[in-house]
Amino acid sequence: METSNISPSRNLQQLMRRHPLVFYFLLAYAFSWIISSPHLLSVWNVLPGDYLIGVMLKQWVGPALAAIIMTSIVEGRTGLLSLRHRIRQWRAGWQWYLFILLGIPALILLGIIIQPGTLANFQGFTPRILVSYPVYFVAVFFGVGLPEEIGWRGFALPRLQQRYGPLWSSVLLGVLWAFWHLLYFLLPDHGGGPGTSFAAIFTNFSIFFPMVVAITIIFTWVFNHTRGSILIASLVHTAIDAPQLVWAPLFLDVGQSNSTAGETGLNLALLITFGVLAILILILTRGRLGYQPSQEQPLRPGEFEAQPTH
Repeated sequence: METSNISPSRNLQQLMRRHPLVFYFLLAYAFSWIISSPHLLSVWNVLPGDYLIGVMLKQWVGPALAAIIMTSIVEGRTGLLSLRHRIRQWRAGWQWYLFILLGIPALILLGIIIQPGTLANFQGFTPRILVSYPVYFVAVFFGVGLPEEIGWRGFALPRLQQRYGPLWSSVLLGVLWAFWHLLYFLLPDHGGGPGTSFAAIFTNFSIFFPMVVAITIIFTWVFNHTRGSILIASLVHTAIDAPQLVWAPLFLDVGQSNSTAGETGLNLALLITFGVLAILILILTRGRLGYQPSQEQPLRPGEFEAQPTH
């Protein structure tokens, strides 16, 4: 009886070890969508009450928890220690911090202002930005950037690159990452909600989809040049999301986050600038995105501190 009870669990773990990526994405999707669904159903008047907390926790309950579970199953305590060290790895060239903290917000602003008619609706800078932006940045880092990157770049990307190389792994991860956001587009905060037409939802997602793939290519490029640092990847993620909360409200055309037009304008801004940057990176690196054969070996605790960055 005891053997029969243990055997299915062992068989499942063996199957998960053989197919870590498949099970990682299944868990990341399942955890996130399950915890987000009550809020979605309440917005669409299917369930009574407010379940916004589920949406706020979906990054931790989804990508992060799935990564921790799969790392524990596949690599055990050693893998978890390595994951922790990569979260704490801050050593990187100053140029990467400059690109992340200044370059990315500037690209987002450029993508907004080059759209026709946007400057005519500029509301002007206010001192409040100097106070609100650091607050937004910290909140987004711990609420969105870090938990997502523990999964997407912490667990998935290294394994994808071993199997498919840097370019195709970026495309595949970008596709899966984009569709993970699909439920967002049914919510008012992303131009959806009751009464929104399918055409409007499709338009927003059709712009968002290639934008995420382009951003994923940039992520991989930075990730490979910073020795797989989850911390740096989390800063990139935060530097993309946080400025949107500051720049968008300054322009009426893209500042209406709860409208279809606002969502479309913001996604288009990111697609333009990050799409061009991703193409330039692919050309200049010939699709290698800074990937080195040595990165195929898993990093162990302390390895980041022992080796210099370039």
